Amino acid sequence: MPKTITMIAVAAETPELADKAAELAARLEIPLDETGSADYPLLLEVTVEGLQLRRTGPGAPGPIRIDFTSGRAEYRRRHSKGRKETLVRAMGIKGKLRPTVLDGTAGLGRDAFVLACRGCKVEMLERNPVIAALLEDGLRRAGADPEIGPLVRERMSLSKGDILLEATRMEEERRPEVVYLDPMYPHRNKSALVKKEMRILRTLVGDDEDSDRLLSAALTVATKRVVVKRPAAATPLPGAKPDLDFKTKSHRFDVYFIREQSRSGQK
Repeated sequence: MPKTITMIAVAAETPELADKAAELAARLEIPLDETGSADYPLLLEVTVEGLQLRRTGPGAPGPIRIDFTSGRAEYRRRHSKGRKETLVRAMGIKGKLRPTVLDGTAGLGRDAFVLACRGCKVEMLERNPVIAALLEDGLRRAGADPEIGPLVRERMSLSKGDILLEATRMEEERRPEVVYLDPMYPHRNKSALVKKEMRILRTLVGDDEDSDRLLSAALTVATKRVVVKRPAAATPLPGAKPDLDFKTKSHRFDVYFIREQSRSGQK
């Protein structure tokens, strides 16, 4: 399960943003750092450009901010291979078929954005409140963008919660056709920690030690398939055996087709 939020505080970039920072700290029930003393390993900063999360201390990487209008997200929107992209194929997107998707481990929302750009309606579910706040801020700014705003508002939504809980109370009419999972998996070597996003997020949430339970929950929620993103060399999650997989050089997408026994938790 994710770590508790005891290593993080909210800070304001400028005095003018102090009230917003205080409101956010109260809402998330985490400390407000008014002194800039860097007593916390992580700071959730309220800036003019939006929320950002950064590590403190010597040698810390730069901050991360969720931005669907530029950088990697914009590049994938403009230059991806469309329906030939491995993620798109794993989700069952073909012809006019655009399944409804629940991203059960939303993270920074990048894969959800790709799926929305391919025509899917995606509900993102995020159980860590800090990451959920970053996503909420990123969606708000993207929704106001003149180019991608309509797409974001119509096809992307965010719910704050845990799929382990949602699986027990989700109404039948709200169940998605596909559940997508991209758990934080344990790293076996230091080279896997190169990306600054991974280093920062791992400080905040650690590994998803309950990945097998996430899969079991997803199998009771989805109506057509569950797709799990894994490292290319990793074994499948414990429990159900994948029906097929789609591979890239660095990742693999394990696909589980839904049958009546899996919906009842008997697979």
